Amino acid sequence: MSDQLLNKRPRLSFWEIWNMSFGFLGIQFGFALQNANVSRIFETLGANVDDIPILWIAAPLTGLVVQPIIGYFSDRTWTSLGRRRPYFLFGAIAASIALIIMPNSPVLWVAAGMLWIMDASINISMEPFRAFVGDMLPSEQRTKGFAMQSFFIGTGAVVASALPWVLTNWFDVANTAPEGIIPPSVKWSFYLGAIAFLGAVLWTVVKTKEYSPEQLKAFEDAEKEEIEDKNALREVPIEAGDGQKKVVLGILFAIFGVVTTWLTYHYGLDKEVYVATGGLAVVGLVMMVAGLLQKSGKTEQGLVVVMHDFIHMPKTMKQLALVQFFSWFALFAMWIYTTSAVTAHIYGAIDTTSALYNEGADWVGLMFGVYNGVAAIVAFGLAPMAKLLSRKWVHAISLMLGGAGLIMIYFISDPILMIFSMVGVGIAWASILAMPYAILAGSIPSNKMGLYMGIFNFFIVLPQLIAATVLGFVTRTYFGGEAVYALVLGGIVLFIAAATMYFVDDVDAVD
Repeated sequence: MSDQLLNKRPRLSFWEIWNMSFGFLGIQFGFALQNANVSRIFETLGANVDDIPILWIAAPLTGLVVQPIIGYFSDRTWTSLGRRRPYFLFGAIAASIALIIMPNSPVLWVAAGMLWIMDASINISMEPFRAFVGDMLPSEQRTKGFAMQSFFIGTGAVVASALPWVLTNWFDVANTAPEGIIPPSVKWSFYLGAIAFLGAVLWTVVKTKEYSPEQLKAFEDAEKEEIEDKNALREVPIEAGDGQKKVVLGILFAIFGVVTTWLTYHYGLDKEVYVATGGLAVVGLVMMVAGLLQKSGKTEQGLVVVMHDFIHMPKTMKQLALVQFFSWFALFAMWIYTTSAVTAHIYGAIDTTSALYNEGADWVGLMFGVYNGVAAIVAFGLAPMAKLLSRKWVHAISLMLGGAGLIMIYFISDPILMIFSMVGVGIAWASILAMPYAILAGSIPSNKMGLYMGIFNFFIVLPQLIAATVLGFVTRTYFGGEAVYALVLGGIVLFIAAATMYFVDDVDAVD
């Protein structure tokens, strides 16, 4: 009997999975251009980016707010374009406009505004793409679907990051400009990025057809029968009048946030700490409001639903949250400190104006390209390896290889050897972008796929916020200002993430 007759999601061909994931190439163009060039744009317009810490965490902070909201609404959307595709398209149009405007910003505040608009727009496109794989693919193909996204993320990062260099060295586009003006190579990179973003998303919108809500419901009902843990996809109902737990938790979060904010002010801690402490207070207030709305019987309010589902996450999602926390803390440590670590520890250069320092910084940029390139290649091997070993063990091994790669930098004296370090990091990066989502998709209800994927983003943002607020203090106080120890710490944390995979229950693992 065919899969369709059994009401199971039909298997898709390689090219169907390629088409439904192709839009991620455009999304990564936007992120990579932003990450590689935002400092240059702000500094050109007269800012010292170190004095504007909020800009460094604009992307994760924006995603923290936007992704659950978009997930909630995309779960409840059905149009002639489908369920997720309207959000792909709207986000791509808005992000492409921001990509064109940003390098033409006349003053700093315009560029800052464009950065936030771009982050929000990219997140509007990106969040439904994660849920899209869960909607469209059966369990045995979800690893392949998320691995395909990893491939496009790695490819997009390599190409987009290299665009200014390519335009200058291959097409003689100027990489300098008068004071206060963005160089033409950067401008044209953003223009090309806008075309790539919109074009790639349009390809997915045109080439992919979504299942109707009725079909998705039938698929989930059939697939529940194959899951041994019958409680895995069970939803906890929202009871009218029963919001006291949310009110109490909200009060505790708010008090803790206010107290830590005052302590931050009293002891003159880094400004970045205010983002974390103030965020706790805001989360507390939002949770209190959600509890009061529920107590008054308004159980269908989006705020109530989001907070309720956050508190009552499925068991597998809670287990994966811990893995994500450690993984992304380590990644953020790498992104922040690799340049400082390599230039000082391997090249022996601390003068940022010296030729040796800039040689080391350029090498770090190349090495980041290496790990993204490795991730793009390794992505195609994740699904076969998961079939052989299981998704859990592939992810655990990949995280250990990434941890070993970061720790290895401490023992390197020849920059060439960093290639081996970045191979390990690239394998971990490919798996981080695929395996947790493949495991998660089978553990959450289809009708809340978007919302839970958005909530899952909390455990990417939270460790980045914590890393941004504590790593500087730890490095100055305990590591003597030597950034290489922050990378060693990141490597150790990746080994901890690998160990926590042992406790993850992959409820729809395919034998």
